[in-house]
Amino acid sequence: MDHHHHHENEEPGAHGPLSTKGKLSKLLEYWIKHNEDHVRTYLEWSRRAREEVSQEVSSLLEEAAQMTVSMNEKFKQASEKLFT
Repeated sequence: MDHHHHHENEEPGAHGPLSTKGKLSKLLEYWIKHNEDHVRTYLEWSRRAREEVSQEVSSLLEEAAQMTVSMNEKFKQASEKLFT
């Protein structure tokens, strides 16, 4: 199996370490994707909680999902401003 691995401080195909902006860009990209995965999970468990546990638990999980979406908006704004 072929597995490509890049060190977090090196830009693929480049020589030398990433700049702070480059690292932050990669981190923001990762955090956004990671949070999107969490949102899907929170909403799935919210649905299950609504069906099998309680509406209150379901609502709290939906609120957590929305908070994560809001956090991603901040990460996206930061990412847009990195190179402006």
